Parts: sequence; structure tokens; C-alpha cells
Amino acid sequence: MIKIISDDYLISDYNNQALHPLQTWEWGEARKKTGVEVLRLFDGKNVFQLTFHRLPIADYRIGYLPRSVLPSTEVLNFISDYCKKNKIIFIKIEPYVEKSELKPTTYNLQPSPHPLFPTWTQVLDLNKSEYELLKSFHSKTRYNIRLSEKKGVVVKEMSNDEGFEIFSKLYFETCKRQKYFGHTPKYHKIIWNNLKKNIAHILIAFYNDVPLAAYELFYFKNTLYYPYGGTSLEYRNLMASNLLMWEAIKLGKKLRAEKFDMWGSLGPNYDQSNPWSGFTRFKEGYGTKFVEFVGSYDLVINPLLYKIYNAVYSLREIYLKLKR
Repeated sequence: MIKIISDDYLISDYNNQALHPLQTWEWGEARKKTGVEVLRLFDGKNVFQLTFHRLPIADYRIGYLPRSVLPSTEVLNFISDYCKKNKIIFIKIEPYVEKSELKPTTYNLQPSPHPLFPTWTQVLDLNKSEYELLKSFHSKTRYNIRLSEKKGVVVKEMSNDEGFEIFSKLYFETCKRQKYFGHTPKYHKIIWNNLKKNIAHILIAFYNDVPLAAYELFYFKNTLYYPYGGTSLEYRNLMASNLLMWEAIKLGKKLRAEKFDMWGSLGPNYDQSNPWSGFTRFKEGYGTKFVEFVGSYDLVINPLLYKIYNAVYSLREIYLKLKR
């Protein structure tokens, strides 16, 4: 039997069932503070945290279920009934499930035309020793790490509000430089304030007290994640990002993480002209393994409005590309 989880549920009990940082109680509370409705479900074994996002058309909404296990038919039926009663057009479902483990073949889930997560990521095994890890890196990556250390770049963990402000400045400078239309500074501040106690960490690379690169990392259930990063245009020749990633790996080992999920990349044998090829190659330099997930699927509740939504979404994407 599927149950809706109330706000007075014990957080530790909930997180024990959650699979990913985006399924944690803290993430849900952060999303509430950004004005998004959150629905938490429990099927007796797994939790499912959905968010609902309002559209400017007659109070209709769309839903999102990120990084859970693949919902059972019973869960999908419950979600479908809930959506029909609450003017929700569709639910985007992006399970944290590797393609090699399970492929969704049941229920009427449609491949999503507009995925939010890439199908591929890169994962590093942190059970190896530091020596084994360094040995597995590409030679150029090892060279750049040594160069950065030799030139005097220093990496500090600053998992506090001061560190977040430094990270935020570098992150949004990078977004502007790369013409990436992401979330707002207010959104990121809310996320940080809710995750900083148990999940989020800030690492910053400095040269003579000048911040050159920064990461916001998530640690949850023996896995370290790299969702956000930013860099400065200053002292690019010092390869601060290479040293910063190595220190992130060492932080993961210190936290007793067993793996480091790089959050997303192109797949193997990627097109070198693809805009994502640069950061895909950067991550690959650390001896990672390419991992493919089952992908992004839509549970369609209102077929007509779903078609209209996708058409408008595609036009918006074209408009944003023309603006760049």
C-alpha cells in the first residue's frame, strides 16, 4: 500500500530509504522554500519524492521524480491517480538506475524528449588507494596536478557561508561566460542552507589568496557527487581545476565514500566537437568508468496538453540558443 509521508515524519528514517541527494528530506525542504510543491511517498520499502511545478496556464502543473529507484506499477498507478485529481499534465521520471541493471519495459512510460539529466555519467572507484588512483589517471592529468601544486595552488575545504559565497561568485561567473541559463543565486543559496549541515561541501582552490576554482559537492550514503563547479579566468595556466578535482577525490576518501559520481557527461566514444566534450574529457582524465542510466521517461496524464507543452518547450529552447 502506498502512503503519503507527512511533514512530521522522522527525517533519519526517511533518509535511510532515500537513494540519492535529490531524494533526501533536506532537498525536499529546500525545494519547498523555492516555492515548489513536494509530495513524498512510501511503498513499504522505497521513498519517492516528487516536485510539482506550476505553469502559466489555468493552474496546470508538471511533475518531476528525480533519482529514485524505478517506481513499481503500484506506485505509478498511485501517482497517475494523484495527477488526474490535481491538474498535472505529466511526470518526468529519471531513475538512479543503471541500464545494465534494469530497463523499464512495463507501464506506459514514454522516452522523454527533454531530459534534465544526461543518460551517461562517469564514476570513480574510491575503494582504491591514493597511489592506485593516481596511477590510473591519464598522464596529462597527473602532470597538471603536480604542476598546480608546484606553482603554489592550495585547496581548502570551506564548507561554511564564506566558502559558499566564494563558490557562488565563481559559479555564476562561469555560467555567464558559458551562456548557461541555470538557477538563480537565490535558489542556490536556499539549497546550500538546507544541505550544508549533512550533505553539501565546498572546496576552493586558491593562488596567493585569489580563488581560482570551486566545487560544491554532495556526500550521501557512501557516494560523493560533483553537481556544481565554477572557475576564474585568472591564472588559467596554473591548472587549479586539476588539483581541485584531486583534492575532491581525497575528500571523498576521507568521508569514507566508496564511489565518486561525476553527475553527468557524454558517453564513451563521444564527438570531440560536442560542447560537452571538454568537461567529459576532463573527468575522463581521472580514470573514471562510463556508466549509462536507464534514461528519462514521462508518465503522461493529459496527452493533448503534453503535446502542447513539448511544442512550447522546443520553441523556448530555440529562442534561448538564438540569444547566446
